[in-house]
Amino acid sequence: MARVDVWEQTLSGRKRFKHGQDSYGLAAETAGQCGAFVNDDDDEAVCDDDRSCYNCRYRRWTADSFECLKP
Repeated sequence: MARVDVWEQTLSGRKRFKHGQDSYGLAAETAGQCGAFVNDDDDEAVCDDDRSCYNCRYRRWTADSFECLKP
């Protein structure tokens, strides 16, 4: 699959996922390429794929997507 630009810079300097809260395949693919990925607590998991940005400890939900706060 061709690499898709999934991030945009916010005014606060954080990275925001450009594809919303329902792009499960893309979020899983992105997490698969991330060296900083850490699973969040089980009760915070929202996706069946264990390794997904949607299940990452460093994601913070926004109204329509999430921001990545990985170190």
